[in-house]
Amino acid sequence: MSQGSRPDRVADQIRGELGNLLAREVHDPGIGFVTITRVEVTPDLQHARVFYTALGPTGAEATTQKTSGRALERAAPFLRRQIGSRLRLRRVPDLKFIYDESIAGQDRIEQLLNELHAGQTPTDDGSKS
Repeated sequence: MSQGSRPDRVADQIRGELGNLLAREVHDPGIGFVTITRVEVTPDLQHARVFYTALGPTGAEATTQKTSGRALERAAPFLRRQIGSRLRLRRVPDLKFIYDESIAGQDRIEQLLNELHAGQTPTDDGSKS
């Protein structure tokens, strides 16, 4: 278990620093409203996969995803340098930004459940499981 705990701690620290950096330091309008959902770091701390979601206008999710992805890739060297100086890591992992599809899947499941719920009779109104 000791092998997995250090990468997990580093991933949590990177996620926190990236959130702060994106909110305060990066002024690229292409990034928009990006949320870092999770970070996965390899056991050797060489690579980090940064999962993100981006909010944009309704119906323009694909455009927002592409624009934010390109802007994050442009900002990756700056973010990597800042993480290296703030976390004082011997080796700073390479950052690869990946759009988090799980949030969209959860939204779709919730939408389907709401549609099913709306089609039912309100007999089991008080019992939620």
